Amino acid sequence: MFRITSIFWNRSILRPILYSNHRQKMTTVAAGQFCATASMKENLENVKVLMRKAMKCGAKILFLPEASDYIARSPAQTVELARSVEESDFVIGIQSELKKLNSQLEISVGIHETTESKDKVKNTLLWIDPAGRIVHRYQKVHMFDVNIKNGPILMESRSVEPGNEVLEPFDTIIGKVGYAICYDIRFPEMAATLRRKGAQIITYPSAFTVRTGQAHWEVLGRARAIDNQCFVIMAAQVGTHDSEAKRNSWGHAMIIDPWGTVLAQCPDVDSKPRICLAEIDLTSIDRVRSGMPLEQQRRKDLFAF
Repeated sequence: MFRITSIFWNRSILRPILYSNHRQKMTTVAAGQFCATASMKENLENVKVLMRKAMKCGAKILFLPEASDYIARSPAQTVELARSVEESDFVIGIQSELKKLNSQLEISVGIHETTESKDKVKNTLLWIDPAGRIVHRYQKVHMFDVNIKNGPILMESRSVEPGNEVLEPFDTIIGKVGYAICYDIRFPEMAATLRRKGAQIITYPSAFTVRTGQAHWEVLGRARAIDNQCFVIMAAQVGTHDSEAKRNSWGHAMIIDPWGTVLAQCPDVDSKPRICLAEIDLTSIDRVRSGMPLEQQRRKDLFAF
């Protein structure tokens, strides 16, 4: 597939320089990593740093983590801080920065939105074009409700309203993108559905806990890439999100190719805003899928997906 011949390291960027045996133009994308807190103002400044880094490095799309607008200290604060996209200073700030940069950069970003009931929020993923327009929106369907021995106890459903729809993959400059968020990665039927609907790239912006991240983060990402012969892009929250250290995220944002190779990964040496970069080459999808035609070989007469 690809041969990684060298690594470029620049304090906040881990960038693999990729070479292939053909001359087709490839598109560079960035997966972002930072530590969100309950301060939307600080989080917006960190996102602006990532946007400038991505543009400087030639990335056409910046993928940002789940809950980039804020990570609250409690379920009650999660609901209290939520705003509609029209009233969110965080979203408006990204839109304004895109116009200021006057580039072709597109943004995929996870945020919270208000609900009609007002007692819960939506965990959503937005695609924002270079003009600042929101052109796609997905609402997370699987809630992270877990009680792991010697690990996290989290009940996302206490404050978050689940979505009820898998968004159709949509056309972008890097191919058809299928949207999913964090805990969705543990449900292979969702990724299989996105692949069947035409996805070439699947995103999993996340805020994985340290315990689950150590054990499962890379394994799950590579599995979804291999199962569905897609690129997988996993932007990530990292570090300690509050002064009481109640919430900590694993980090290790990464980009994985359709063969399951990790093309790029952010380090976890600190919680500074970082990006990792890789080139998306759709011909690699064609080669993997033609060499191992899983979709044509599926026993749909035996299995539901």
